[in-house]
Amino acid sequence: MEMLGNRRLGITQQQAWEALNDPETLKKCIPGCDKFELTGDNQYSVALAVKIGPVSAKFNGKVMLSDIVAPDGYKLSFEGQGGVAGFAKGSSSVSLKPVTAEAAPAEAAVAHEAEAASPPPVPGCELDYTVQAQVGGKIAQLGQRLIDGAAKSTADDFFKRFEAEMQSRYGPPPAPVVEATAEAPAEKAGMMSGLMKKIGLGKKDDNSDNKDAPAAPGDASS
Repeated sequence: MEMLGNRRLGITQQQAWEALNDPETLKKCIPGCDKFELTGDNQYSVALAVKIGPVSAKFNGKVMLSDIVAPDGYKLSFEGQGGVAGFAKGSSSVSLKPVTAEAAPAEAAVAHEAEAASPPPVPGCELDYTVQAQVGGKIAQLGQRLIDGAAKSTADDFFKRFEAEMQSRYGPPPAPVVEATAEAPAEKAGMMSGLMKKIGLGKKDDNSDNKDAPAAPGDASS
């Protein structure tokens, strides 16, 4: 079985890294997980209940991390035994990278000096993962299609729980801040008024209005 996926998370790369290395968080988020305990250097003991089609089993196994590059990602290998239901073993890779919201484009009619500041970056990161696994016993007899469907459902359930846990811990991701544009028409009106004055279409100032007025009596030279 092979599976790969990509998820956008509404938390920072560092927050995601810490959560993905926290046994208690993983225990909460992995469907059917009863135990996820650190037993050695980057090695964990895991117990979880699995149901694929008509087959239900309790798997006990271990997970080992390798190629750890904080906070960018790691590789892991796993193996588990489910008694008469069979066994599972394989490997996975997880990578994280930060992402930010794209700045909204400035309106073309607004002058450069009057452009609103771009929205601040929205914290977030992108998670890519791959899984390669082998199964044996009764589970293997169920057929690849059923196994793949169960694996995808488990992955979707994990990320739903993970995102809910992150929102509970850090709050919902902030929405992009859009600068108010109420003052933009006034700024544009001021610009147009200045342009019209330059080409002689605007209202003249008081001095120009009085330039051709007749001189007041007594001002003429004798």
